[in-house]
Amino acid sequence: MRLGVISDVHGNRVALAAVLDDMPAVDGLVCAGDVVGYNPWPVECVAALRDRDVPTVMGNHDRAVATGTSFRFNAMAAAGVEHAREELDDDALAWLADLPDRRTVAGGRVAVAHGHPVDPDRYTYPREFSGELIDRAADRLGDGGDGNSGDGDDDAVAGGVDAADLEALVLGHTHVQGHRTFDEGVVLNPGSVGQPRDGDPRAGYAVLDLPDGDGTPTVEERRVAYDIDAVADAVADAGLPERIASRLYDGE
Repeated sequence: MRLGVISDVHGNRVALAAVLDDMPAVDGLVCAGDVVGYNPWPVECVAALRDRDVPTVMGNHDRAVATGTSFRFNAMAAAGVEHAREELDDDALAWLADLPDRRTVAGGRVAVAHGHPVDPDRYTYPREFSGELIDRAADRLGDGGDGNSGDGDDDAVAGGVDAADLEALVLGHTHVQGHRTFDEGVVLNPGSVGQPRDGDPRAGYAVLDLPDGDGTPTVEERRVAYDIDAVADAVADAGLPERIASRLYDGE
């Protein structure tokens, strides 16, 4: 089974379209959160994931937009939240509000959280990846703390999740692409579609290959260029802070 893995779209329709166009043949998609925030196209990005029935977890910007709170957000992030709330209709806001904090896909073989399997708002950079994170994800999903919404390809059920069944853990939040392989499985961050912060301005995503039978999952980290000038023009037209656009050119 091959999964296309995305995260941190952040309302960047142009980058998302480039990623979807570039993605090789996969059996399904999964998103590690923050569909909205910062960039000008929250409506289009939510619709793109809903139309494809992409299993998605809630990011901190998704939560802020759904609840109308942007506590501890800087002015740039808060402006993106306000813009998304103005643009999204009640149905889209309800979809965001119903996203789970964590979930499984691929028949329980892959766990997904935004920042950390225990605390979705905690930044977990690739240098901090460990096999223990996979065990923590299994524990959290198995103790009733999955927040499962029941849509998409969810496998986190009341019966719990066995760490032995998990082969991979997908995280987002840092906007830094990377993966590491351990005895317990693979931990990966596909990078950010809409606002990379690892010095590479190209949109980031990954392809996760889950082998049939025994075998270690493999990850292909991928990048694709997109029209940043078009995003910058749209940021200005929407009256959003200029820094939202300027940082895209440097991937920061």
